[in-house]
Amino acid sequence: MRATTIHAPGDIRVSEVPDPVLELPTDAIVRVTAGCICGSDLWPYRGENDITPGQTIGHECIGVVEEVGTDVRSFRPGDFVIVPFDHCDNTCPHCLAGAQSGCVNLGMTVSGQAEFARVTQADGSLVAVPDVGATPDPALVPSLLTLSDVMPTGWHAAVSAGVRPGGTAVVIGDGAVGLCGVLAAATMGAEKVIAMSRHEPRQQLARRFGATHVVAERGREGGAAVKEITDGIGADAVLECVGTDAAMKTAFAVARPGSTVGFVGVPHGVELPVRTMFSKNVGLAGGMAPVRRYLPELLDLVREGRIEPGLVFDATVPLDEVAEGYRMMDERRAIKVLVEP
Repeated sequence: MRATTIHAPGDIRVSEVPDPVLELPTDAIVRVTAGCICGSDLWPYRGENDITPGQTIGHECIGVVEEVGTDVRSFRPGDFVIVPFDHCDNTCPHCLAGAQSGCVNLGMTVSGQAEFARVTQADGSLVAVPDVGATPDPALVPSLLTLSDVMPTGWHAAVSAGVRPGGTAVVIGDGAVGLCGVLAAATMGAEKVIAMSRHEPRQQLARRFGATHVVAERGREGGAAVKEITDGIGADAVLECVGTDAAMKTAFAVARPGSTVGFVGVPHGVELPVRTMFSKNVGLAGGMAPVRRYLPELLDLVREGRIEPGLVFDATVPLDEVAEGYRMMDERRAIKVLVEP
């Protein structure tokens, strides 16, 4: 099959690789109808993560079930499904506690920007989109695709931070995850949703998603702006959606005493400000999103038209031009790029 592969920093290609096959009776093979580039894919692209030359890349996709293992009971070929990037059996003690991203049988999508993907725990992971057959409404596809990672990740940040109706939430990061965090906080009923963003198109989308305020400043100036908006108190909930040390420091600086920072940005070079956490009684929660935990609720919200997270996609490329999609995101010419196999 054709799949996106990475060979060195900045070196993205479309290569012929072996088709995925059923390796375990709990597996399924999904024909990818839409995939996308994640902000976390930019870490290896920029040389921040180790690379095995020629490895496939991409973990977000939706598509049609092609084949299932002998133990798969809930799905059959022809079903249109959302594929969580982190696969789980949804029955182990961790899954039952709502921590599906820590499943004892955890698996990952490794060829979301490709023609096919293997799902290692099909019954526990996949979520079928009812009443669409194999071809959903094209207008719905972008939002369905966000449910494989980016929207549940933003939602997880809001849940972990303890966003509540009538409260104040600050979202650090204006990438697709941060914007979905804005949408999550607004949907959960936060009265003030402050998006920290310096880019006008992203600011506009943040407002469309429910941001009541936008702060473009960084560092001390950004913290002062948040304090002014919150009458000197700080945020009841902070969503850290970047993963850098500067973003984490900002998160704790704008958090009010007794609040929680929900973090979902993949950490790179982060040192926690433990003394600040101690003196302000500010907690930290979050991590890799348990996508399957949130999928049913989020799918209902999308199908009912209450949220449209697919608006984060502002560019689409065919698989053969995926390298340009990476350049667009790396240069911040696009928020998120949809890839059509």
